[in-house]
This record gives sequence, C-alpha cells and structure tokens, in this order.
Amino acid sequence: MAALAVALAVPLVFEGLGLAPFDDPGEGMHAEIARELLRSRDPFALTLGGVRYVDKPPLLYTLLAGALALAGPSETTARAVPALSALAAIAATAWLGGRLLGARGGFIAGTALLTSAGFFAFARYVRPETLFVAALAWGFALVLNGIAEGRRGRVAVGLAAFGVAALAKDPVGALAPPLVIGTALALARRARPLGRWLPLPGVFACLALGFAWWPAVERRTPGFVWYTVIDNHLLNVARVRQFPDEDVPLSVAQFLAVALLGATPWILSAGAALWALVRQRAWRDPRETAWVALGLWAVGGLAITALSPFRLPHYGLPAYFAVALLAARGWESHGGRRLVAAHALVFAALAVACALLWASDGRDFLESVLGATDVATRKSAAAGQGPPLPSFAEFQPLLADAALVFAAGAMASGACVLVGGGAWARPNVAAFVVLAPMLALLPLIAGALGLVSGHRAAEGVGLELVRRAGREDLIVHEGPLENSGALEWYSGRRAVIVEGQKSVLAFGARRPEARDVFWDAARLAKAWEAGRVWVVSVRPPEASVVARLPGARLVFASGGRWLWVNEPP
Repeated sequence: MAALAVALAVPLVFEGLGLAPFDDPGEGMHAEIARELLRSRDPFALTLGGVRYVDKPPLLYTLLAGALALAGPSETTARAVPALSALAAIAATAWLGGRLLGARGGFIAGTALLTSAGFFAFARYVRPETLFVAALAWGFALVLNGIAEGRRGRVAVGLAAFGVAALAKDPVGALAPPLVIGTALALARRARPLGRWLPLPGVFACLALGFAWWPAVERRTPGFVWYTVIDNHLLNVARVRQFPDEDVPLSVAQFLAVALLGATPWILSAGAALWALVRQRAWRDPRETAWVALGLWAVGGLAITALSPFRLPHYGLPAYFAVALLAARGWESHGGRRLVAAHALVFAALAVACALLWASDGRDFLESVLGATDVATRKSAAAGQGPPLPSFAEFQPLLADAALVFAAGAMASGACVLVGGGAWARPNVAAFVVLAPMLALLPLIAGALGLVSGHRAAEGVGLELVRRAGREDLIVHEGPLENSGALEWYSGRRAVIVEGQKSVLAFGARRPEARDVFWDAARLAKAWEAGRVWVVSVRPPEASVVARLPGARLVFASGGRWLWVNEPP
C-alpha cells in the first residue's frame, strides 16, 4: 500500500511543477545557493551572492546541486528535490501505517499526509521542510518497527535517518526523536536494555551524520557553531539574536490555527485516536508504545512550538506524518457515524468560509489568511508595506472552486451518515469519501502557489537587467538579498547589497570578504555619481534610499520590486 500511496501522489505532486518561476522571498535563495555550490563544489562553505551562508545545513543544497548538474538549471529540476522528498515521507508514513494497521490503514496514513494542505504546499516548494519530514518519518518508522520486531539493525538505520534530519535542517532532528521514543518506552517500563533501542552503531551513525560535518564548516567559517547553537536557537527563542533576520513570528493562536488547518480534516480522526489512547492509559501498555511515541511527537512538537516565543507557519510540519498515522488509526478503530458527521460539519464550515471570502472585498483573505500563512506577507506588513501578492480577483476563482469541493465533501460525508442507516459510515467507505475532496483540493493549492510565485518572482526584474544592463554597469540590491534570492539566477549578474544586513546573511556580512558586498548609502551615492548604476529595491519608492539620489529614474516595477537607474531617459 505504500507503493500505491506514492503512485497516487506522483502526478499530483509533479504536475506543472516548473511552470511558475521561483517564489521570492522563499524559494529563490535556496536554488541560488545550490547553483553557487555547483560552481564552488564545497558544501561546507555555502554562499548566497558570494556571501557565506550558515543558516541551514548542506544536505538540501548538495542534493539540489546534484540535480542541477544532472538535469540542468530549471525550476522543475530544483523543485524535484523537495517533491521526491515528499514522496519519501509519504512512503515512510504508509509503510509504518501498514505495519501497525494493515494495508488499508497504511494507504489512509500515506494519503492523509499527501492531502494535508500544509505538507502538499511544501512538496512543491524549494525549501528543506519535506526533506526534514522524510528523514523524521523514516526514522520513526524504522526505529518503532525495529523495536517491535526485535530487529536492532533496522533500529540502527532509523537512528541514522534522524542524523539525516539534522543534516537536512536542524540538529533537533537528531536529538528530539530518540528522546520522545525513549520517553514512550520508559512510560511502558521497557527502556532497558538501552541497546534494544539505542544500538551503538545507530547512535554513532546518527551523531556522525548529524554533527560530524560541523568541524569542517567551523574551520572554513569560524563562529559557525556559536551561531548555530547560541544565536540561531537559544537567542532566537529568547528573541535577542545578535544576527537577526526579518522573520516575523506568529502569535500562539495564529500558529495553532495554521498548524491545525494545514492538517485538516485529518486532525479530527487523529484527535479521536489520541483521546482513546489517553482514556485507556495506553502508555502503560507495551503494545501501544509506537502509538504513544507518535502521539508524544505530534502533541509535544506542536505544544512546545506554541509555547516558544518564535513560531513560523511551517514549524508544525514535522508533526504531520504522526498526525496522518494517528488519523489512520482513528478511522480504523473509531470510525463511525459520529466521526463522519464531524467531517461533514467541518467540510460545510470550510465551504461557507470559502464562499464568504469569495464574495468579500478580499481584505480578510489577503490580510488574515495569507497574512498568517505567508512569511513574505508578514515581513511586508511589519515594514508597513502592502502585501507582495496578486490581486484578490485572481484568487477568487480558486476560492469558488474550493467552496464547491468542500460543499461536495460535506454532502458526500453527510450521505454516509444518513443513507442505509449509517452503513456507509464504516471506514472502508467513509474514509475514502473524506479523502476524495481533499485530493480534488490539491490542484487548487498548486494553482494558488503558482499565482503567488508568478506575481512576486525576481524573474521579471532579472530579465530586465539582462536586456538593459551593460557589462560594466553596477548592479545594486536594496534590502536583504534573500528577498530577491533568485536575482542572480535569472539575471546572471551579482549585486552588491545596500542596507541589507538584517538578513540570513547577517553572520556572513561580518566576514572580511563581505566588506565589498555590503554597502551603506554613502558608498552608493559615490558610485551613483561615477557610472551607470541599476538598483533593484524591495522597498517602495517613498521608503527607498534611491529617493535621496539625484536623477534616479524608475524603469520597471513588478511583484514588490522597483528597478532604478541613473541614466537620463
């Protein structure tokens, strides 16, 4: 059933994958870092715009660079890496579900992860999230199954997968999952012997994959370990970073709303399974250890993030594979008329919400919905700027279609409750009735991503530079470079950066080789008088440093970027 779930996912994940240009900010910088790695061939000294980048581990960029080398640089090639990672996560979830629940349960688990809107969006987006989730899902699958079947080799491979998670995104990926699994075993009084779930080869593999590359990066970029452990984690949580970027955290309510809606409707059956585990005190039963571990991971991860002062919309994604597995158990063990009726009500509420948004002036949708789910929109709002989004009229057809999909889901779910005395509410029918509208929703999510990416991509301004800028002209980017991360990808020109130190490159900006990359306004003013200068700004004209320069002429504007030049018309 894992193969069937993956086969179902392939066309949905890959359809039209490269039609839209890279979203900026968001995708572009990751693709450009990989392109620069392809030239430098040094994964321990990553760069963006030639500036040392230490914000994320090297695995994603190494895989992206390999894909670009094999298939050539394109949006499709770059997005294929997170897409394939998503398929790996779906396979792991379905495989473990099959081991715990049987074939049908495994298929439901895998497709529940696929149709979780938050997960599907990142499956088509160049970021490390799906790679991180895939490593975590395979780690849990192999360790939990290996413990249950007494196969230490499988446990060791699972621990190694946790090391890959740290190599993909965050050191927490190597440390937190064994702690959660150990807690579940301790609650069932099965934590000893330690070698049963912490075999030394697996522990060594986890630590080697997760951390052995740190000394190599530290040698090339002194201070990397301090930046990663202290600034990017401890000080970030305390909101007192020495090298902050422009990210704006969500409130607790916003984070929980985004995380739960991103896993809707599967959060309903997952909640039923969790409630049943609590009622039966399942932590005392060794046979339920795997489910207790998954419950701790899902609930604990969301709760800890909610309690943290720093929360971004995608911080709930690592819990989604566990939610999907719990959802499958909910359908298998607790499916029935009440659960199906709950889904019908949720679908109906979502249909009404989409219809009301469709009929509105769009302010609530752009400010509240996308303002909570889209990091770039939050950055713009914090800076007092308008959202870098398409017009609401472009979203309206998608909202209308979503309202129809949810309405159909509500009617079909309601029919399962009412027809045949509730006989159709059994899991072998009702779970697939719930799945159908979620599958129909996925192309709409892909369409929304394409709209946003096409509107605010750096492609337009990059191609304008290709067309108009001379070889000796100076290219300048005003603001953090990651806001136009794919500028060099599309233009073939490297920019100096003005007033862009509050950035993911803030640490790299302090290095000696970055002195000629990061300029202040005075240095730009001198260059402005000396030759032709093109300024790509992510700030509106009234807030731009260009407003203080003589003879500035606006020649292009698109997607929240303005292109200025000092030549006469």
